[in-house]
Amino acid sequence: MSRLFSPIRLGNLELTNRLVIAPMCQYSADDGSATPWHMMHLGMLSNAGAGLVILEATAVEAAGRITHGCLGLYSDANEKALAPILDACRLYGTTKFGIQLGHAGRKASSKRPWEGKTLQDPVEGTDKWTTSAPSAIPMTGHPTPQAMTEADIQSTITAFVDATRRANRLGLDLIELHGAHGYLLHQFLSPLSNNRTDKYGGTRDKRFCLPLEIFARCRDAFKSGKPIGVRISATDWIEGGITVEDSIAFCQELKKLGCDFMDVSTGGLDLTQKITLGPGYQVPHAAAIKQATGMPTMAVGLITTPQQAEQILTEDKADMIAIARAVLDDPHWGWHAAYTLGAEVTLPPQYRRAGIKLWSPAERHAAKR
Repeated sequence: MSRLFSPIRLGNLELTNRLVIAPMCQYSADDGSATPWHMMHLGMLSNAGAGLVILEATAVEAAGRITHGCLGLYSDANEKALAPILDACRLYGTTKFGIQLGHAGRKASSKRPWEGKTLQDPVEGTDKWTTSAPSAIPMTGHPTPQAMTEADIQSTITAFVDATRRANRLGLDLIELHGAHGYLLHQFLSPLSNNRTDKYGGTRDKRFCLPLEIFARCRDAFKSGKPIGVRISATDWIEGGITVEDSIAFCQELKKLGCDFMDVSTGGLDLTQKITLGPGYQVPHAAAIKQATGMPTMAVGLITTPQQAEQILTEDKADMIAIARAVLDDPHWGWHAAYTLGAEVTLPPQYRRAGIKLWSPAERHAAKR
C-alpha cells in the first residue's frame, strides 16, 4: 500500500490520505472577505485528491494582513463571505478543510506580488498602514514597525482567539497557526527580530512565550477535539538566528500544550538568508523535529513528484506531505500521484469517467511507476 495514500489521524480528525495542499496566498480578498475567485480556487482544490486542504494565510486582524488583498477572519463580513464557499466545497468536494491563521507583523502593508518589483514590496502613499512587531526592527526595505505594547499584545491574543471561534463556527476541520516565514509569531521567536526585555523577549524561553500563549488560548477555544498545529521556520538560515535545536525545544513545549502536528518550513525572516535550494531541501528539518519530539510532522518545499513524496514517508522523515505550486500546475496532481503509486482516491461522480478505470489515457500516469 502506498504510504502517501494511507490514512492518518490528527486529534479526532481522520484524513483519507497524507497529501496536504499547503496554504497559498491568493491576494484576491475584499477587506479580508473571500470573493468569487476563492469559490473557483477552493472548488478546484476540493477535488484535487488531497486528504486535506489548508486555506491561505488568513489574518486575525485587518492590520495583520500581508496585503490589501489578503484573506481575513476578523469580522462578521469575513465569516459570512467564506461560509457559502466552504459549504459548496464540502457538498461537491472530496477533501477536509483547514485554515491557517496568522498576523504579518512587520511584513504587513505590502504590495500584491504582481504589483511590485520583488515578492513583497511595501505599500506606498495613502494605502499603507502602520505595522507592528515585537521590536522596532524593520524588515529590509520596509518601514520601521512600532514595537508592540502590552496592550497591543493582549489585543492580538484576543484576535487569534476570536478568529479561532469563527473558524469553529464555519465548521473548519483543522487550524494551523502561522509561526513561520518572518510573520509576527516568527518575529517573536527569532532573536534577530525580537530584542524585548520584558517577559516576551530576551532569553529563548521568553521569546517562546507569546506564540505558546496564543497556541494555548486557541487550543482552548477549539474545544471539540479538532486538531491544531503550527507552521514554523525551523531555521532562519542566518548566523545568530533560529536553529533547528531552538525549533525542537519550541516544538517540545507545544507538544505539552496539546499540539497535534508541526508543519516544518524554513526562512523568510530576513532577505540576507542563505538558502541552498534543491528538491526536498527542507525535509531534513522535518525529520529532525519528528525524531526528537515524536510529533506528527508535515514536510514541504520543492516536493514535486509522487515518488519523491512516497520516499520521504517510507523513510519516516515525515508523516504528511504538503504541496503547493505543483497542484496549481496540475489541479489533479493527487489523482495522478495515486495512479503512479498504485493507489486510489475518491473522484467526484461527475469526473469518474475520466478516471483510470474508465479512460485509458489516464494510464500514462501509472506507466511512470
